[in-house]
Amino acid sequence: MKEIVRARGHENVSARHASTFEVTSDEWLTPAGDCILAVEADRTPADFDPAFVDACRDEDARIVATFEVDGLTERVAGHGHPDLTFEGDRSMVGRTSEHTDDRTIMLGAEFAAEGFDRELVGALVDGAELTLTLRVDTDD
Repeated sequence: MKEIVRARGHENVSARHASTFEVTSDEWLTPAGDCILAVEADRTPADFDPAFVDACRDEDARIVATFEVDGLTERVAGHGHPDLTFEGDRSMVGRTSEHTDDRTIMLGAEFAAEGFDRELVGALVDGAELTLTLRVDTDD
């Protein structure tokens, strides 16, 4: 199962956060948003298919976020959890921790914003388009 989100970079993307990465539907980004990779997302977790959300609520689910920007690709894997609600209507957050809130799309992410390829981040700083594909695999 997968969900696809389209967004774009912004001049204030810094991708320096050590424990999260985020894509937001907001149209702007301040320099303080050091986990945000892209703005103007066309979908948020609240828009995702209920079957996708249910699959992500399995602790054994493997969730992979694939970021495609100007021919560059970055993949981050994490896992699901029963407490994931996918009710966020503004942004989606991948976390290296086990903290959940309505924006959380994965836990135990392999890395956060600071771990993203700097060439990909540079393209986002230049305002490049982003295609984010979220895939969930369960053992069922």
